[in-house]
Amino acid sequence: MLTLRRPTVLDEAPLRRMHEQLAAEDFPFLLAQGTWVEILEEVRRDAEGRDLPAGRVRADFLVAEADGTPVGRVSIRHELTPVLREVGGHVGYAVAQPFRGHATEILRQSVERLRGHGVVRVLVTCDDTNAASAAVIERCGGVLEDVRVPPGGGVPRRRYWIDG
Repeated sequence: MLTLRRPTVLDEAPLRRMHEQLAAEDFPFLLAQGTWVEILEEVRRDAEGRDLPAGRVRADFLVAEADGTPVGRVSIRHELTPVLREVGGHVGYAVAQPFRGHATEILRQSVERLRGHGVVRVLVTCDDTNAASAAVIERCGGVLEDVRVPPGGGVPRRRYWIDG
């Protein structure tokens, strides 16, 4: 059984290991830097929508845990800035290599959480070259709107909407 929950002091070692693994794939896992206490404080501020830097929105950074083992993370953004609307979306998830089979459930639960907060149309994006992530989004009801190049260049992003 998979659950999404806030990170705790006990998650530092496994989440930092996942961060190192996914850094090798050029994918950011931890979205904050610093000591673990500083990271947890930033996670708390983001979830409360308090003292956010310019361009940031209220967001929940949650650990995906299966049978007591952290397998990934998700960032659930409660609203969209212009950049998030263009290429970021409401949901950003990452799953460690041996646990990729949990991605669909992570996204499904993330969409449910957003619906619980009144977001009925959820934008999810992925790199145009990431066929596995595109398949996860489509399994969760995602309908491709288009593919866009991020502002400033980079890998084109597929933009999907999941309607409630």
